[in-house]
Amino acid sequence: MSRENLGQGGNVVAEAEVDQATSAPITPRHPPSIAPSPLVVSAPPSQFHSPSLSRSPLLTSEDHPAGATKTPNTSRPPPSTAPSPLIVSAPPSQFHSPSLSRSPFLTSADHPAGATKTPNRSRPASRFITPLGSPLRKALRLTKLDPHDAWLPITESRNGNAYYAAFHTLCSGIGIQALVLPVAFTVLGWAWGVICLTLAFIWQLYTLYLLVQLHENYETGIRYSRYMQLASATFGNKLSKLLATFPILYLSGGTCVALIVVGGSTCKMLYQTLCGCADQPLTTVEWYLVFTCGAVVLSQLPNLNSIAGVSLIGAITAVGYCTLMWVVSVSKGRLPNVSYAPVKANSDVARVFELLNALGIIAFAFRGHNLVLEIQATMPSSEKHPSRVPMWRGVKVAYVIVAMCLFPLAIAGYWAYGRAIPANGGMLAAIYAFHSRDVARSVLGLMSFFVIVNALSSFQIYGMPMFDDMESQYTQRFKKPCPWWLRAIIRAMFGYGVFFVAVAIPFLSSMAGLIGAISLPVTLAHPCFMWLKFKKPKKYGPIWWLNWTLGLAGMALSAVLSAAGVYVIIDTGIKLSFFKPQ
Repeated sequence: MSRENLGQGGNVVAEAEVDQATSAPITPRHPPSIAPSPLVVSAPPSQFHSPSLSRSPLLTSEDHPAGATKTPNTSRPPPSTAPSPLIVSAPPSQFHSPSLSRSPFLTSADHPAGATKTPNRSRPASRFITPLGSPLRKALRLTKLDPHDAWLPITESRNGNAYYAAFHTLCSGIGIQALVLPVAFTVLGWAWGVICLTLAFIWQLYTLYLLVQLHENYETGIRYSRYMQLASATFGNKLSKLLATFPILYLSGGTCVALIVVGGSTCKMLYQTLCGCADQPLTTVEWYLVFTCGAVVLSQLPNLNSIAGVSLIGAITAVGYCTLMWVVSVSKGRLPNVSYAPVKANSDVARVFELLNALGIIAFAFRGHNLVLEIQATMPSSEKHPSRVPMWRGVKVAYVIVAMCLFPLAIAGYWAYGRAIPANGGMLAAIYAFHSRDVARSVLGLMSFFVIVNALSSFQIYGMPMFDDMESQYTQRFKKPCPWWLRAIIRAMFGYGVFFVAVAIPFLSSMAGLIGAISLPVTLAHPCFMWLKFKKPKKYGPIWWLNWTLGLAGMALSAVLSAAGVYVIIDTGIKLSFFKPQ
């Protein structure tokens, strides 16, 4: 800027002041002879370099060029002799505020591209606002939700993080199903037992990764917050009910039944251990009821995020009893005359079915995939911060701990007891059967206490999808959230309904192989087909072949394992003690 140009405006300033005026991002000075102009509050040019905007993925260098901080002469307001009203407009940096980016009900229609423009007498803003339109709408599509989701337990709160994801995943990934892993080794033997366990762990971890990536669909802007929603989008409504509804119902409701059976029985064992007597003041059914009452009280916590502390306690106790069991087994040494020879069946056909049943037990040990999308739905998500990043971080930490628990438990349990390990109850029954006299009562009591607490915690996370489904029936019909008193009644009815099934069918835990086979596609097969449907990898490419192979192998394995589970039940027999829990 030269002195001649400055002279055109009637102002004569020093050379240093001219240099400063061309670089300082301030409002242009007005001649002293003119009355004060109206105060215009808008997004000052200096905000182009503020930390909140400089980190925004929606601003590029074109939006704030090097000379953007210069105030053009055309932006100088005309002289005025009377004060004008204060003009306030929302600064563009508010587009990236947490409340805006996380709002589930905000769409691009709520804030048009020119809504924040000030009148023409302020600086031109068209070059700044226009490029925001498309990226902003794209980012907000990822958080556009069904309004009913804000009323349901799974999606009611969306402030989860990687820590919550790790707590929920660990609590649901380790459970009572791990206690029977050594039973599978009695059929498979050392080498094949370790190989099958390792392959199953890698396979289910891969499908877990697929589910985490499929939670958000960037083409449609939809978040699949429930496993059944993703299954319906993949297979269609009719086929998804046939393929996924029953396995998911079992993995939620059936697991709660098994937790009541195991939790109530362990309560009975804990009382015998602490009092040192065989007499029981309560029957087995009454112990089931005690456990159910505790589970129903905890189930009144409103949503999935609110039970993060419960899941943390459940995860700690799960790691605790798994570690205690294999440490006690190793410290006490192997049983006298322990045998590791695989169990031999009477015929080749029986041998094949027993091998398949053992694979079903291993498959049953890895569950929780039906909860992955629900856990991820509790996190905020945007284009800049997608939920898959913290979710996968939490899952990786959780499954490192899962591996540190399951592998030592299976290997040490088989090493200590061999073929003598009880098929019903697994490690817990073996420790009480062989070491009840040479292990401190406090250690046995602590082990039983950890199992009870973990069962109570797992009941909450596995029951949450059932609570969500029942409450959705009310919200869809009446178009309003479920009142607190009705929510309490629904959850109490579910808890005591599950208690009734546990009393009626107490031998459900003896069918681990068959149950694992039925629910296997949810873990090992369906995610592969979902990936092929939505991601559409290159045909006949490595990823295409991998997912087709794993998906078809999972479905075929589920069919043969189900047949094997039925055969083993018929061949070995199960004591069908309806309404007579032992």
